[in-house]
Amino acid sequence: MPIRARGRKRPARATAGALALAALLGAAVPGCGAPADPGAAAPTPGAAHTRGVAAAARRAGEGNTEAGLRAAVRRLVAGSGAPGAAALARDGAGTRFASAGFADLRTGRRIHKSDRFRAGSVTKTFVATVVLQLAEERRLALDDTVDTYLPGLVRGHGNDGRKITLRQLLTHTSGLFDFAADQRVVRRLSGPPPGSGLTPRRLVRTAVAHRPWFAPGAGWRYSNTNYVLLGLVVEHVTGRPYATETERRVLGPLALRGTSFPGTRATLPAPHGRAYTVRPGGPGTGSPGTGGPGTGSPRTGSPDGPRPADLRDVTGLRDVTDLDPSAAGAAGEAISTLDDLARFYGTLLRGGLLPRAALRRMRDTTASDGRYGMGLFPVRLSCGVTLWGHNGRINGSYVQVVATSGGRHVLAYRLNSDAGPAPSAERRLLTAEFCRG
Repeated sequence: MPIRARGRKRPARATAGALALAALLGAAVPGCGAPADPGAAAPTPGAAHTRGVAAAARRAGEGNTEAGLRAAVRRLVAGSGAPGAAALARDGAGTRFASAGFADLRTGRRIHKSDRFRAGSVTKTFVATVVLQLAEERRLALDDTVDTYLPGLVRGHGNDGRKITLRQLLTHTSGLFDFAADQRVVRRLSGPPPGSGLTPRRLVRTAVAHRPWFAPGAGWRYSNTNYVLLGLVVEHVTGRPYATETERRVLGPLALRGTSFPGTRATLPAPHGRAYTVRPGGPGTGSPGTGGPGTGSPRTGSPDGPRPADLRDVTGLRDVTDLDPSAAGAAGEAISTLDDLARFYGTLLRGGLLPRAALRRMRDTTASDGRYGMGLFPVRLSCGVTLWGHNGRINGSYVQVVATSGGRHVLAYRLNSDAGPAPSAERRLLTAEFCRG
């Protein structure tokens, strides 16, 4: 279940345009945005598609864990208006994978377990892990100030890097404005590839052109600026870009071969499906974070909904598969697979990447009043289970990964649209997976 990026202090009212894009960049759900491709319109599932998927989910039932996972994934599609969804669960009994709907509305291709997709703010967990490893090696200290490593970068309009610590960046308690809500960034990110021209330092300078939301440590508010700064700190300390250092410390040792940090590369590596965003004002889904069924009247053709041929005259989604994610950087540029993400979070929470004391710090939510630790946030279920993980939303993609505190049971799931799942469908998926027995 997504956490809400609300601070303790109410910010000034933003314009409608900024809020619309900020929803994709993490205002409603932690995530980081990137420019959308203005490519040709793609068909969106309509009402009959939604009804067909929901009916298939009811028929599947939840009599066993594999059938329950399939049914829950079908509900994700039915409740979001996304063309497709997939989930991968791993526990002591093995690995289960289920998908529903389509990876590509033009060809009818299904989502595969090995498909690459944009993982958005899941990137933040990788970055936090590297920063905490460097702290364990005493190459930096969490109570060091930003100015120690990036002198003069965070300065002006009430912002002062001499008073903001790395710990506050990790926990989103710095008070720094989120660059993703700046109107100039909104306009640049709305353009087509190639390139937004927004380097990490330029994004930080954009953020500090705004007054901070609150004094360092005086509140909590999710800001992508924090993790872009952490990426720059990693580069200063190690002499290597954060992406190279993460590959060396995490991707290589765990053999996460489907995970990458693309920089300015606009294409996804194979294999992959397509990524879709809601066309403004078009039918198909509600506003980002709410979902909602589409309209239209194609025939039902399969247990997972209609055939692609039935969707040709239904509009409302735009293909945004190709985009330049470099503006997301250390806040949200990662590409990955469900299997890689499940392996990463499972290993992390089992203590395979950080010692026990560092993991405790990572899960300490005191500074945020229970909302967020360091690159992880808690998801509390009605059955009393508390999960740990992160979600991400970037143009054309929504993903969440959660695991039990010891990392023995992990669930990673995704939709190929940035609209996000219906909260009720997401709750049912998590409850069915983690509240059994």
